[in-house]
Amino acid sequence: QVQLVESGGGLVQAGGSLRLSCAASGGTLFSSYAMGWYRQAPGKEREFVAAISWSGGSRSGGSTYYGDSVKGRFTISRDNAKKSVYLQMNSLKPEDTAVYYCAADPRLEGTYSDYANVRAYEYWGQGTQVTVSS
Repeated sequence: QVQLVESGGGLVQAGGSLRLSCAASGGTLFSSYAMGWYRQAPGKEREFVAAISWSGGSRSGGSTYYGDSVKGRFTISRDNAKKSVYLQMNSLKPEDTAVYYCAADPRLEGTYSDYANVRAYEYWGQGTQVTVSS
């Protein structure tokens, strides 16, 4: 089945930037998958960060969606040729500290609420730790 592996996490000072990557494998038609990023801090619920819809036949196309807490600071993108999705995180804050998870679903479509629904995604990666120091 689909396997997702995140990378790029680490320690960064407040105001800095990180770029997370998620590589998919398993011989799937990556371009038709909706992809998302979620995060979870200790003792808290998993939180929607960003999502991108299927590419519509292009290499990197798709509609994007963002959680209110990261809008204007984070950017999600995809490269179907590399079967990867990315999360560029700028102006990082200590409250961004969490384990970040990549997610994928082969059938997801709809509006913002559909893409932001944590229960909508079939496949999940193991997560990568992001720590922002103050």
